[in-house]
Amino acid sequence: MAKKPTPSSAPLDAAHAAARNTDSGPAQPAPPAAGKGDPPTQKMIDTQTLASGMPANDNKPLEYGDANALSTPVGASVSPPSRLPAASTLSEENFSGKTGTVAQESVNATIDTLDRVRVDSSGQTLTTNQGVAIADNQNSLKAGARGPALLEDFVLREKITHFDHERIPERIVHARGSGAHGFFECYEPLTQYTKAAPFKEAGKVTPVFVRFSTVAGERGSKDTARDVRGFAVKFYTDEGNWDLVGNNMPVFFIQDAMKFPDLVHAVKPEPHHQMPQAASAHDTFWDFVSLMPESTHMLMWQMSDRAIPRSYRMMQGFGVHTFRLVNEAGEAVLVKFHWQPKLGTHSLVWEEAVKISGADPDFHRRDLWEAIEAGEYPEWELGLQIFTEEQAEQFSFDILDATKIVPEELVPVQVVGRLVLNRNPDNFFAETEQVAFCTAHIVPGLDFTNDPLLAGRIHSYVDTQISRLGGPNFHELPINAPIAQVHNNQRDGMHRQAIHRGRVAYEPNSLAGGCPFQAGAAQGFASVARRIDAQENSNKVRIKPEKFADHYTQARLFFESQTEVEKAHIGNAFRFELSKVTVPAIRERMVAGLLNATPDLAARLAQDLGMELPAPLPKALENPAPPEVQTSPALSLMARPGDGGIRTRKVAVLVAQGVEGASLGKLVSALVAAGAVPRLVGARLGTYVGAGGEKFAADATMENSPGFLFDALVLPDGAAAVEALDADAHTLEFLRDQYWHCKTILAFGASEALLAEAQIPLTLPDGSADTGLILADAAGADAAIADFIAAMGMHRHYGRENDPPKA
Repeated sequence: MAKKPTPSSAPLDAAHAAARNTDSGPAQPAPPAAGKGDPPTQKMIDTQTLASGMPANDNKPLEYGDANALSTPVGASVSPPSRLPAASTLSEENFSGKTGTVAQESVNATIDTLDRVRVDSSGQTLTTNQGVAIADNQNSLKAGARGPALLEDFVLREKITHFDHERIPERIVHARGSGAHGFFECYEPLTQYTKAAPFKEAGKVTPVFVRFSTVAGERGSKDTARDVRGFAVKFYTDEGNWDLVGNNMPVFFIQDAMKFPDLVHAVKPEPHHQMPQAASAHDTFWDFVSLMPESTHMLMWQMSDRAIPRSYRMMQGFGVHTFRLVNEAGEAVLVKFHWQPKLGTHSLVWEEAVKISGADPDFHRRDLWEAIEAGEYPEWELGLQIFTEEQAEQFSFDILDATKIVPEELVPVQVVGRLVLNRNPDNFFAETEQVAFCTAHIVPGLDFTNDPLLAGRIHSYVDTQISRLGGPNFHELPINAPIAQVHNNQRDGMHRQAIHRGRVAYEPNSLAGGCPFQAGAAQGFASVARRIDAQENSNKVRIKPEKFADHYTQARLFFESQTEVEKAHIGNAFRFELSKVTVPAIRERMVAGLLNATPDLAARLAQDLGMELPAPLPKALENPAPPEVQTSPALSLMARPGDGGIRTRKVAVLVAQGVEGASLGKLVSALVAAGAVPRLVGARLGTYVGAGGEKFAADATMENSPGFLFDALVLPDGAAAVEALDADAHTLEFLRDQYWHCKTILAFGASEALLAEAQIPLTLPDGSADTGLILADAAGADAAIADFIAAMGMHRHYGRENDPPKA
């Protein structure tokens, strides 16, 4: 029976109201008395008390160094003031014959004896999986004895579906993705470093398939979430497949694969109510990372504009880990991989990303598809940072630590080739969904290092593909099959495609003449005999090197390397994300950790979040080695603007009856010649007649293609057209979005009145000229169009920004 909730005897004040939402929370904890008689408020108070009982991860310093290797401490724990904080839901007090009652305290009832799951069907009638008794298990339901089977036969459908149901489980992470085929072309041979097939000679072309993805969201989530983006490249080399499985950020949240399930469980929707989707702005993520200070560097990247790219075509890619290159002589060097987009590195602004997710959740997927279909093939250059073990030993950081970068000032990036995507998949499921990337897939000339996060990935990726793709033969799916010949003694298993002749499936053998035989070290893959010196004995330990304990130096490096605009955006992102946290203690802990990286950012956040500035968290390593580099301009998105061109940029050209046609005709021609994609946008689809009789066919509307989906805006001349646009409320909304998202706007003649109507200032807040706002009459159209195209090449005009935005 259901237990009725106890009515609150306290008045419904702010604390009671805050306790009744799952999104955002108060700046200060509720007073203890507020919870009296009100379970939601009491849970909020008790949760704050519980979380504040662990202001820092005191055990973190004990995870590093030889001295701590054999003295692992007991994990920190705090006793809750009540059972409320640990409850998934307050409604657990309501019970029924199905739900039962509340979980027994400190008991896992699922490991009781197997009696709880044993089934004995003796003397029982046959039922469906819903417990409904089946009258006839011999015949399907038909319309007459010789008639067709009926769709309503739920007994047949359940039985057959359970027997032969076809479904591919989605990826645990990187479920939301887009892919394309293309090629990698090597510029110069790299045989002095590696014998890997793609790098053997100048001009060598290797087929590739690339998949971009978000990390946290499910398959149906939005493209423009604030998230890390996957950048995975499958090289179909003539010596086997190589998968370079990376991200658009060069570092990661954790240092050891042991913590990967914890990270993913923390960032995924909270399990009790499965919210929020594709977002990190929630309690469990920030609770986890605030107790894992090694995440601080990655958090700077995630809170930066890197996490909301304008396009997959405009973001970098990184291999994240340190790998090895091995030449024919067996000599090895260390390497980090960088993909650098030819179009430059560009991003969205946050409000724009949020609006786009509602209007077009497929924004990035559509952008990639449309560019390739239009022949505007995305292109990146591959850069390598190559260095020796001796160099690595001198760095102030450990190159086995996936939370660290090698600054380009220490090891420059050497460009070695280009990646071009020139073919869309024929079938999304067969190619993009079934493609299986595994960090374990490398070819001769490459090798791993002892990176503890990489070691776990080498196992995990293969393991998850076996589960996701239905068995061990996922390599035989067409998209995964190599172009190199495959010969081995693997047989059978689910979905086996190859039909082998002969009776031998083992080695050594004589019945098949010893075939297939091993290639030997000269031709086959051979691991480097000695990897990075562990500088310790070979005892089996669970510990990390001491340099791993420097959690803040590179986070400071990243933040201090940003432009002032980017620093402001990082602060805004932290403020937004932490304002969504409902437990003040978690918020306080996170700000306390940021104090160790950048006090200015932490102080700003404390003020913005309405809290006192806490004391810094204790450091795992009080005196880290001095960094070699204080700032690295290459870490700023602004460092890679591209060539200033506007190819593939979408431009909204508003049209209405009576537009001045000559200037618009010139504009559209110039934009097409520059490679842009002008769209004529009207109140409705159809043909609009200009003042001189010109005809303009609108192929989009302000209703189905709102302003934030475009890179720039053109307002037409013509009194009648401007009057018609002014009468449509969509116009001003369209215009304001373009302006506040810092995009380029061209206003011809009479349309300047629309700027005034939308309250768009003609100068920047500091009084200087706004280079992204171009005003012109029809007579000056040529110069205005040239200025407009140049201003579009700047991507955005951040001088308009105010925090908070001014009305």
